[in-house]
Amino acid sequence: MRFSKHAATIPALALALSAGAASALTFDDYVTPDVIAGDGIDNGGFTVNRQNDIELGLRGKLRFNENNNPEDTFNSDGAGTYTFRAGNPPTGFGFDPNSPTTPVWNFDWSVNSDHVGTSGNALDAFDYLLELDTDPGAGTTFASPFDPINQLYADHAIGDNGTGSGAGAVAADATEYATLIAANNVAQNSWSYEFFNDAGGSTFGFDPNANGDYLIRLTAFEKGTTNAVASTEITISAVPVPAALPLLLAGLGGLGLVGRRKRKAA
Repeated sequence: MRFSKHAATIPALALALSAGAASALTFDDYVTPDVIAGDGIDNGGFTVNRQNDIELGLRGKLRFNENNNPEDTFNSDGAGTYTFRAGNPPTGFGFDPNSPTTPVWNFDWSVNSDHVGTSGNALDAFDYLLELDTDPGAGTTFASPFDPINQLYADHAIGDNGTGSGAGAVAADATEYATLIAANNVAQNSWSYEFFNDAGGSTFGFDPNANGDYLIRLTAFEKGTTNAVASTEITISAVPVPAALPLLLAGLGGLGLVGRRKRKAA
């Protein structure tokens, strides 16, 4: 993940969801037009909100299986919670092997600012807020919420409603990135919580060995306001696995576990 934080972010305390943005989510859903990030990654398993011609999607995903490879394993409970084992993968990312702060899971996000194809709104027509809970306990603490789209530069996969699976464009520099978000309506990425431990001096302090729940929320706002027009949220539940079970259960798909959902923050 590469991004440069934009100077203007929306304070978490200003987040007041409108009735429309807080309406019912759809679960184990597909995002529009497809998963355009990466190669050969399945669509589906997303927790989605569609409001005001905007579509926002989030899901948890098994990033490292027993062979240290990604899988289209989501371990969804059908109600917005995605369950994975706590702890580290066999090796982790090639650019930071054996890092003690790498979890086995990632979270995927998708923004479509014109999913019906009638508004003509490009990605930069809205402000956004991504909130990542850093408290695995019963409480919810959002550390350094930020706008993932309106950045100086980011390595998102970007496209439109006609972009095929894995065919998103990735900007080479800040100039190209600004052009892409002004001309397209779809952006996606897959991120690890580990990425944020060192982001901008943040006190994120994520520990992949901690058991508990992490609330993740993505919201779109009318440009320059705190009027939320769409919002989605999920919970990642990190649970212990008995030592006798092999790492092939990293995704927990065979255990039938259902993670508990955190109460939505006020």
